[in-house]
Amino acid sequence: MLVSFLFLLLIFDEVHCEQNCSYQDVLNYLNLSGNNELYSMTRPVKNYKNPTQVSLEVLLYAILDVVEKDQKFIPYVWTVTRWNNEHISWDPSQFCGIDNVSLPSEILWKPDLTIEEMTEKDKAPPSPYLTINNKGDVEVQNDQVLVSTCRMHTYKFPFDIQSCNLTFKSIIHTAREIRLQPSDNSSEATEWSREVMRTQYEWLFINMTVTANNASELTDQDMIIYTITMERRSLLYIVNFLLPVLFFLCLDLASFMISDYGGEKLSFKVTVLLAITVLQLILNEILPSSSDQVPLIATYCIVVFALMMLSLLETIFVMHLREKGSRETQRDTHDWTQGGFNYNVSSSETGEVAPGAEEDRHNKLTGNCYTLERLSDELRAMEKTLTLFLKSKKEDKTSGYWTRVAKRMDKFFFLFYVILVLLLLILIFLEWKSD
Repeated sequence: MLVSFLFLLLIFDEVHCEQNCSYQDVLNYLNLSGNNELYSMTRPVKNYKNPTQVSLEVLLYAILDVVEKDQKFIPYVWTVTRWNNEHISWDPSQFCGIDNVSLPSEILWKPDLTIEEMTEKDKAPPSPYLTINNKGDVEVQNDQVLVSTCRMHTYKFPFDIQSCNLTFKSIIHTAREIRLQPSDNSSEATEWSREVMRTQYEWLFINMTVTANNASELTDQDMIIYTITMERRSLLYIVNFLLPVLFFLCLDLASFMISDYGGEKLSFKVTVLLAITVLQLILNEILPSSSDQVPLIATYCIVVFALMMLSLLETIFVMHLREKGSRETQRDTHDWTQGGFNYNVSSSETGEVAPGAEEDRHNKLTGNCYTLERLSDELRAMEKTLTLFLKSKKEDKTSGYWTRVAKRMDKFFFLFYVILVLLLLILIFLEWKSD
């Protein structure tokens, strides 16, 4: 009978326990409510000399944007903060095995952690709940879209690798009151971030380094620095920017096959030069103006622009030489024609001189004098014609000289231009790929 009674009593207690256990029982036992200042007003320690140990875990969910012009880094992160509240503890066996409870976050004290690099407050509301367990451990999980500042190194843009820091620390509490430490190391943070990564924008996530800077003095603050390293996906910039600039340079090289006569070659080169100027304006909207070094892509554009400008000046000079030779050729041709016409006139004038019909036909001496005079005039006219002809030949050689100079200069500059282009492009691309 006694054994049966005890067995029934045990069953009654279990049924009674299962029927009456609730989270509110735990809260009533702890006297945990929104009006209890013990839990919400002060740091949760029984002895103020004991610092609160706060652990932090950060996971990178997405790289939303990187604004080089404004030096901004916008990630989407998930943070987990844990600490111990010395005023909270209970025996789960007295509450049907309940070992954790979720509460509104405003009921308990929370560490005042902030991010040094954050420039805009997160507009999304914080998590409304936190979790406590029977040992007094408190855990808060929160997701944040951070707008933070990041020093961009754009020297090797678009083949650059950027590293942005997220530095967590307390706002007012020193190391005497809060000891901050990471709950994961660099390899774990990197691996878990890769597993939960949703989007990376135009970047490729490489790793996340966790660095704990413990304060050497109790009056200083502990800090945890999460360094996110990422590499830019450069294919889009190669296709949309670098290759078009290179193609324009090839068109400028091909323009040497256009004739220097007329204005087609000059107008073509000016058009290509203007196209490079437009691409430079687009590049200026991307790169930050506060960069310490001139980016290689800007150097690339400046070099190509300078080469095209040099080619344009050479074309103008060669066209000037050819125009000079053409003008002299036209002038010499006009002078030679004018000299031939004067010869004909002189010949006709000498033809009008005839011996007088009235003179004595028998005076042979007088007739011979007139014959010799006309012959002398004809010889002088022939001498004048030969002189003009030899002069025009000499001046033709002079005009041919300027034409030959222009042709030789054009060939020499083309070879020099090709060698200079190859040399400069090789140097720039080697610098781009160097570590």
